[in-house]
Amino acid sequence: MNWINNVVRPRIRSFLKPKDTGSENLWVKDPESGEMVFYRDLEANMWVVPNSGYHMKIKASDRLATFLDEGQYQTVALPTVTTDPLKFRDSKRYTDRLKEQRIKTGTDDSVTVATGELFGHPVTVGVQDFDFMGGSLGMAAGSAIVTGLETAVAKKTPFILFVASGGARMQEGILSLMQLPRTTVGVLHLREAGLPFIVVLTNPTTGGVTASYAMLGDIHIAEPGALIGFAGQRVIEQTIREKLPKGFQRSEYLYEHGMVDMVVHRHNLRTTIGSIVGILTKAPAREELSSSAPSRLATPILSTASDDMSGLPEAAHAE
Repeated sequence: MNWINNVVRPRIRSFLKPKDTGSENLWVKDPESGEMVFYRDLEANMWVVPNSGYHMKIKASDRLATFLDEGQYQTVALPTVTTDPLKFRDSKRYTDRLKEQRIKTGTDDSVTVATGELFGHPVTVGVQDFDFMGGSLGMAAGSAIVTGLETAVAKKTPFILFVASGGARMQEGILSLMQLPRTTVGVLHLREAGLPFIVVLTNPTTGGVTASYAMLGDIHIAEPGALIGFAGQRVIEQTIREKLPKGFQRSEYLYEHGMVDMVVHRHNLRTTIGSIVGILTKAPAREELSSSAPSRLATPILSTASDDMSGLPEAAHAE
């Protein structure tokens, strides 16, 4: 045992580490404008910067609480998978990284699955959390997606998936890549059951995820300004030896070129998806679509939606 490296240095780092003053005292910097926003104001506005409309990352628990009726939902038990199948180690062991991420996020892996109601419609919802190792797709995340799809089939509900990922998890190698066909088969089973699959693409959605379930939805919705693509812009430019257009791989650009069906502000996702679910399931809502999101949330500041939503009820249109 190296006493200096394993005992002395960690102790010194713990002394030098700044103390947590509590989230209520924090100010968050807007990546787009540089504006400093009070943490509680940002949280109350569903993690959308009030002035610029920039959509920041949001925790899975916050996403579910603000999306489903009365913030009520039941998490779905997910299967246990082998923790470190390849015994991977780089600067630190993979098992140690997982422990750190679980403590940091309070979740077992990057995907949370829950059931609840959306304007009275029973739904199954999956949320991919970018805070957990960049939302990377590994065996646990793949199994969670498949479980969510199977749960939707068993309960005969639509499956709504909020995607945020940097791609496949390198620490699991080929086993991570095998989640692409696994989740694709799960989507096929949902489709065979005649149930809707709605994908919400958030910032960022990249890598192998866009080569599988993220682009297999019946309807694709993107949040404003979200980065969506397979390879990075620099890699593409070096490959084709051309300069890519401004806004390339952003949700608005993808909408203009037919890659997504609509771009919807986070404040309007609840009513928009509620309308879509009602149409696709041919079931009347048991709650008025005009009812607002939780009252603590601010009024939408920026709204962008597809111009091709004439077939949806008026409430589905972004303001």
